[in-house]
Amino acid sequence: MPRFFVDPGAVGSDTITVTEGDYNHIRNVLRMRIGEAITVCDGQGTEYACTVDSYGERECILRIAERIPSTVELPVAITLCQGLPKKDKMELIIQKAVELGVVRVVPVMCERTIVKLEDPKKEARKVERFGAIAEAAAKQSGRGIVPEVTHPINWKQAVNDAKARGDILLVPYENALGMRATTDAFAEAIRASGVSIFIGPEGGLTREEVSYAERSGAKIISLGRRILRTETAGITVLSALMLRIEEANEADI
Repeated sequence: MPRFFVDPGAVGSDTITVTEGDYNHIRNVLRMRIGEAITVCDGQGTEYACTVDSYGERECILRIAERIPSTVELPVAITLCQGLPKKDKMELIIQKAVELGVVRVVPVMCERTIVKLEDPKKEARKVERFGAIAEAAAKQSGRGIVPEVTHPINWKQAVNDAKARGDILLVPYENALGMRATTDAFAEAIRASGVSIFIGPEGGLTREEVSYAERSGAKIISLGRRILRTETAGITVLSALMLRIEEANEADI
């Protein structure tokens, strides 16, 4: 069934108004007829089972049949703080991170980041593109929210922001020794309200960056004896953590 996200302001007591690109997609691409079923999310965790009620010149009116609280969101708010990689790797990372349940992706400018975003207009266009990828991935994976993709910030800002949110900070690092620390960190993370995962860029994190995170309370963990690419490391942590959170949540039901 087609699935769309709308601004909460578009949701009325009995109807939802769809405009702009989604209106065009519903009417001219999908060619949905009056009475056909469609699912709409308000981006805040509520889904609406609807039918197409009518078309205007620039809007589509959907009739709400049922309001359904989303059950797909993880009970732990996960943020991925990703060292900005080269080329289009960030797009893949955002797509997979959204599928795996993050609520936020933070592009991070690290000491070894090769990409330079010095033009505000280019940065704004890139962030807009990242947001569109996050929304498409949220639709495809049945998410109840559209995860946020922020503007790039530096390493210290990312660490400080995560600490201010009260998150548990996890920093995979190739020089970390042993898997026991990883197991213990995951056991704590699955019961937390928020977790921030920090991944370095292609050149990895510097010892100074790791030390700053460690002094801020971060847990330095290992992902095994192999060195993973930046686009693999985040997906690895998110996959392992997501499965453990789902398992713990299922046991609590």
